[in-house]
Amino acid sequence: MARAYIGTSGWAYKHWKQSWYGGLPPSRWLAHSAERFTGLEANGTFYRLQSRESFEAWAAQVPEDFRFTIKAHRFLTHRKRLLEIGEGIRKQKEPAAGLGEKLACVLWQLPAQFHLNLERLQGFLEELGEWPETRHAIEFRHTSWFNAEVSALLSRHRVANCISDAAAFPRWDVVTTDFVYVRLHGKPHTYWSAYSEVELDEWAARCCSWLGAGHDVHVYFDNDANGHAPWDALGLLGRVNRDGLRSAA
Repeated sequence: MARAYIGTSGWAYKHWKQSWYGGLPPSRWLAHSAERFTGLEANGTFYRLQSRESFEAWAAQVPEDFRFTIKAHRFLTHRKRLLEIGEGIRKQKEPAAGLGEKLACVLWQLPAQFHLNLERLQGFLEELGEWPETRHAIEFRHTSWFNAEVSALLSRHRVANCISDAAAFPRWDVVTTDFVYVRLHGKPHTYWSAYSEVELDEWAARCCSWLGAGHDVHVYFDNDANGHAPWDALGLLGRVNRDGLRSAA
């Protein structure tokens, strides 16, 4: 049965301490969010490598059916730009094994200035064969990638296109494999704006449609700057649970 993994992009935000965490100490923040969401995207792995022990500690704080996505390190996506990164993939894969089955996906976020390079993408997708234990999604932020050749390559390698909703960069809604990955960054102000009730209804309808087609769905809110992300995630998760149950009745 298809499942929805809905939560936030990151959870260690000091400015959420009162509004979302109610004054809890940072050591309780992950467990607090995991009790309310079904998944989280680890944003910190984009900036620094984590130890296997850290990943094991994360896994120990969440329910058995909870799932994580980790963001690939920016050195591989923004400095190397996916070129010959087999060794870098292995350096991330080995410690991330500490999450066990709770690692659902790795997100590869590309810089907005990185334009279409089919040869580079092909080589990268082949190198992902080093990490078959989990699924992968890629977030393109330049429209030059939005074409049939890229979609076909992703489909062939069972990699998801990240449907990325923001004001600062464009969105590509194509679904390329048997799971769907969505990042909601906020509009009209990227990272700052809340999603309206109508917008959450619309995203819930999309999620239920994908779930009905048998796709697992990952949706993570990245509009963290004003603290909207966790409340929007709760709102979407409640709608998906309600509407999914209604559809199944």
